[in-house]
Amino acid sequence: MQPAPIQVSYMGFPGTTGADYIDYLVTDEFVSPLRYSHIYSEKLVHLPHCYFVNDYKQKNRDVLDPTCQHKRSDYGLPEDKFIFACFNQLYKMDPEIFNTWCNILKRVPNSALWLLKFPAAGEMRLRAYAAAQGVQPEQIIFTDVAMKHEHIRRSALADLPLCNAHTTGTDVLWAGLPMVTLPLEKMATRVAGSLCLATGLGEEMIVNSMKEYEEQAVTLALNRPKLQALTKKLKEARLTCPLFDTARWVRNLERAFLKMWNLYCSGQQPQHFKVTENDFDFPYDR
Repeated sequence: MQPAPIQVSYMGFPGTTGADYIDYLVTDEFVSPLRYSHIYSEKLVHLPHCYFVNDYKQKNRDVLDPTCQHKRSDYGLPEDKFIFACFNQLYKMDPEIFNTWCNILKRVPNSALWLLKFPAAGEMRLRAYAAAQGVQPEQIIFTDVAMKHEHIRRSALADLPLCNAHTTGTDVLWAGLPMVTLPLEKMATRVAGSLCLATGLGEEMIVNSMKEYEEQAVTLALNRPKLQALTKKLKEARLTCPLFDTARWVRNLERAFLKMWNLYCSGQQPQHFKVTENDFDFPYDR
């Protein structure tokens, strides 16, 4: 019914709506490159850095306090194992990625994969599948779903998340954990890469193929000084990087709204555009 002269899709669904009555999709250059614009029915609005908003710096500052950390023993996690993790819902895993995880576990001595019982019915099936791939039972660890605040704090108990993720990816980055992520073509598979780039350390976390994904995970697990150096840089970047700068993100979104409105008022059709923080086409005055 077109209740507004400009209609915009943001965040509710990580992909195109396919609807001819939605004018724009708010995204960023990494998540939705112009070379994939034919996939989208909307015109693409590229925010600087990352399109994914969050407020961790306001709500979860206790993660930064070294005296407020959980212990592995609080969750039955082994103290002596290298722990990979993925906190996505289990239905998001496909055989190719789970086979790769099994390969990683077999190549890294004394390692384990930490997953959520989300849903709990998936635990038995995944354990059986992993065993069939030659993974030892103690290498798969399941934990109950926790409230958001606790989930973010306990995420720091892992060593290296392996994921394509949105909120769960932002959770682990704020917890100070680097990740390994493989962007594909679909919007949903590319968000984690954008999150990583917006920390300023994306090149060290983003890979280009499933083979490289496996090799990077194994390399970081076996080269602890390299992983520790990356973790240290990420922790130091949390308070200054664009990913967690909510006020900066809001300014850029409002620049996008202003550009959409100016195009409409000048009689132009919706069009792809990029928001640039220092461009006079996007004035911002509070």
